[in-house]
Amino acid sequence: MIALLWDSLGRLASLIGAALRPPPGRRMPSPRRLALTLVGLPLFLGLQAVHWVCLALDDVLFPGYRRVVVRAPLFVLGVPRSGTTLAHRTLAQDPNLTTFRTWECLLAPSILQRRIVLGLAALDRRIGRPVGRLLGWGERVVLGGLDDVHATALDAPEEDYLALLPVLASFILVVPFPGAEALWRLAHVDRDMPPGARDRLMAFYRGLLQRHLYVHGADRQLLSKNAAFAGMAGALRDTFPDARFIRCHREPEAVVPSQLSAIQGGARLFDSDPDGCLFPARMTAMLRFAYANLDRVLPGPGGPSHVVIDMADLKGDLRGSVTRAYAALDLPLAPTFDARLEVEARAARAYRSGHRYDARAFGLDPATLATVAPGTRRVP
Repeated sequence: MIALLWDSLGRLASLIGAALRPPPGRRMPSPRRLALTLVGLPLFLGLQAVHWVCLALDDVLFPGYRRVVVRAPLFVLGVPRSGTTLAHRTLAQDPNLTTFRTWECLLAPSILQRRIVLGLAALDRRIGRPVGRLLGWGERVVLGGLDDVHATALDAPEEDYLALLPVLASFILVVPFPGAEALWRLAHVDRDMPPGARDRLMAFYRGLLQRHLYVHGADRQLLSKNAAFAGMAGALRDTFPDARFIRCHREPEAVVPSQLSAIQGGARLFDSDPDGCLFPARMTAMLRFAYANLDRVLPGPGGPSHVVIDMADLKGDLRGSVTRAYAALDLPLAPTFDARLEVEARAARAYRSGHRYDARAFGLDPATLATVAPGTRRVP
């Protein structure tokens, strides 16, 4: 734990340095960025300190979680914007699987915090859900604008890389702090992270999964989806040798501009790249490694413990894609989930995203995009 704390402090130093430096092309940060840094950063770090304390208390109050075995976890991986969210939220309806919810990732990574929240939620239901209704209203106001890019709700299935925020190892932090090189290295764990630091990070992540199963049932199978883990697919396979993987695939010509557009709102909020001169090149390079790493660890068209699904097939034939994946990975298909798949398949075929983007707006041309994943086309 001490070594992990030192790793986290190293990332903290990089983060603070990035917060204090002006964005690329500017002599000083904007007033809004300064205000968000001076107010928001201490609040964020204070919350993570609370998480550290509660995670440590788990070892005292709930030591049994360490005996929980994470058996054959199912990981949904892929580059960002490749259909991983559709796959995850569909699979999350399988009663044989359990997955993290947004509130667990952000507000309650520890067993202690979850027990407190679940207890308060039960009390709220007994008195008519006044707090629940208030939170629902707050979700619509604060998160409703994200629906076209990444629909979010506190009780929705979510990427558990957010639960790595206490150790500052969640790649999402590059959006407000793109100048922190330690954060960019999180996208290249299999290549750039020293073995000792990688082992400590993966041990911490395993502990998070053990805590989740301790709360939701040690006999259940863990479902995890993280597009940000494309660069650590090898570390996942080494840490969980019996894991199964569903890799979602999409051509880089669509992925790169879609991802840049998806983070644009956050970059504007934090004034982290006001002239748009940093993210296009850095994200393109990051995605180039993500494709290469996935091809190395989880090559198409599939293998004994992994399948590859093209995004177009997932949207056009969701039920067929899932049932074929289950058969290939020897996963039981619950009758209730099988029936639900047809409903979800109709919704997927009818869905039309409101997210619009243009590669030219980011200075990207076809020749540049062709170098991200040479030869990449639809997976048969």
